[in-house]
Amino acid sequence: MGLVSGHTHDHIDWADRLALLRAADALDAPAQAAIATRLVADLPAGLPANRSDGLPAGPTVVDFGCGAGGMSTHFARALAGQGGGTIVLVDATPELLQEAERAVRAAAAEEAAAQVTVQAIVADLADPGLPGQLPAADVVWASRVVHHLPDQQAAVGTIASIARGGGTVALAEGGLSFSCLPWDLGVGRPGLEDRLQAAQAEWFVGMRESIDRAVPMPYGWPIALERAGLVKVSSFSALVDHPAPGPDGLVDYVHHHLSRLSTHAAEQLSDEDQTVLASLLDTGSEHYLGKRRDLYLLGVRTVHHGRRP
Repeated sequence: MGLVSGHTHDHIDWADRLALLRAADALDAPAQAAIATRLVADLPAGLPANRSDGLPAGPTVVDFGCGAGGMSTHFARALAGQGGGTIVLVDATPELLQEAERAVRAAAAEEAAAQVTVQAIVADLADPGLPGQLPAADVVWASRVVHHLPDQQAAVGTIASIARGGGTVALAEGGLSFSCLPWDLGVGRPGLEDRLQAAQAEWFVGMRESIDRAVPMPYGWPIALERAGLVKVSSFSALVDHPAPGPDGLVDYVHHHLSRLSTHAAEQLSDEDQTVLASLLDTGSEHYLGKRRDLYLLGVRTVHHGRRP
């Protein structure tokens, strides 16, 4: 598979964010594992032992916008705990898809007692012909990908069409913004993170506006699932909580996270806040964030889900 960055509707170079995605997956692991276990455990009984699509017996999970594959490593372990199954990874960025396939195959190999098959497909979720390229799924998962597409409701409809009757469709969207900095950093005005999050919200509005042929969706994700024909629609959340001084990898994650925000927030922040942020990211500065022992990570991932009749 050639490593040529795929087209994205949001004009973001997702291959360039691979390091951030890996770091986020590592820190989100406990929450992701709990979500994967819950979704797989909730599969209806009596799944067919013989499949017409040629895949092995057991459930099929399709992971749309799989990124670096962190979530599907947990799906692999959850499927292994129930006797095996198939994971289909879908992403528009070949570099990310290659990393995801590597990570999920490694996780599946750890569970040698059960058969977990892994497939990888380069595809665009906005492609109306996508359902014909994929097997029917028992769980369809899409984490923070639909909001990057022109017509979010149409994308939810495409995702729902992949699920077999009785299958689950789950979207990780929304939740609570992640915090990682103390309110008073000892440099600049207190409350920098609050202003960064406000600037991020403004950037998100601009990102949506920059997408060609973007269609508004003036209602919440549970309504979008209902409009896609799903039933038993509900939501639950998983906490990501790493108190200070945090685990290994936290500093790298916060550095990547703030670097991204510094780009998004450049036009929204005061000159003073931009200077402070630059000093936090400068390894040679006395205020470099890697010298702090009070970094933490706290946030919430919310999952909206429903069942195809």
